[in-house]
Amino acid sequence: MRRFLLASIVVLATLSGANSGDAAEPALATSKTAIFAGGCFWCMQPPYDQAKGVVKTVVGYTGGSEADANYEKVSAHQTKHRESIEVTYDPAQISYDQLLDIFWRQIDPTQADGQFHDIGLSYQAAIFYGNDEEKKAAEVSKEKLAKSGRFQKPIVTEILPAMKFYPAEEYHQKYYLKNPADFEAYHVGSGRVSFLAKVWK
Repeated sequence: MRRFLLASIVVLATLSGANSGDAAEPALATSKTAIFAGGCFWCMQPPYDQAKGVVKTVVGYTGGSEADANYEKVSAHQTKHRESIEVTYDPAQISYDQLLDIFWRQIDPTQADGQFHDIGLSYQAAIFYGNDEEKKAAEVSKEKLAKSGRFQKPIVTEILPAMKFYPAEEYHQKYYLKNPADFEAYHVGSGRVSFLAKVWK
């Protein structure tokens, strides 16, 4: 469904030269970055953009074996990259643990073959840690969720070492702001909204 929605959007974005505005948002000297894969990256950007302490978000691709990545190759599962989001944040305002909490509340951590209606490696969820501290925090967070009783099935979301992150094409950045109607249709139609509403009330 999402590839159909993109058909006209790609052309419009190319003609208009749409800009997400991220380039005008300088990162703080004390800022840090975190990378998460939670299925469709369109759906992962709004909750992080709305979180106090998040300086910048960029959607893109990571975790693959190829030297480069673009939407066509990644969505065809040719490069082993996953759709992901790079979050730049101010640790004085929001912690890595809080970013993890946001992450868990956007995905189905019991689904191994993708996320919701999107199936395939490029949609598989993962936490990409940048150091041992982040790895430990992710493992503790995952274990805590598993013991919470919120899910009946095992938590299968992977915790992996960070790899090179490739920003996605410009028309994907802040898609929910550029194309709100199409985004909402996909967000609801994918099954994500109803699942999260059921699990997290």
